[in-house]
Amino acid sequence: MKKIIQSDAAPKAVGPYSQGVAVNGFLFLSGQIPINPVIGKLIAGGVKEQTRQVLLNIDALLKDAGLRAEHVVKATVFLTDISKFTEMNQVYAEYFCAYPPARSCVEVSKLPLGAQVEIEVVAALQK
Repeated sequence: MKKIIQSDAAPKAVGPYSQGVAVNGFLFLSGQIPINPVIGKLIAGGVKEQTRQVLLNIDALLKDAGLRAEHVVKATVFLTDISKFTEMNQVYAEYFCAYPPARSCVEVSKLPLGAQVEIEVVAALQK
């Protein structure tokens, strides 16, 4: 049976999807973009600032499920400009400093609301 994960500390979904779904021992989080959940708008700044906000949003959802960054087993990063990989990676490495998950990173032509970065993760529910 799946359980829907929702948190007021993370941005509301901008479409017909759940912030996260827990099922079969895993938590699947929908891709997070750099929306400030307090004001409900995309933050200003470059890839570093946007990556930091995305990771704050992911962290809020993980905490709501009783998890932390070290529970993340897979991440997928979407960038609108792959030449910004190093900038994104610097912030990403600060968040996933211990037990980094498996990861893919791809360049995409556009992201919702004009975001420069989106990250989705899968976490293990075992604590």
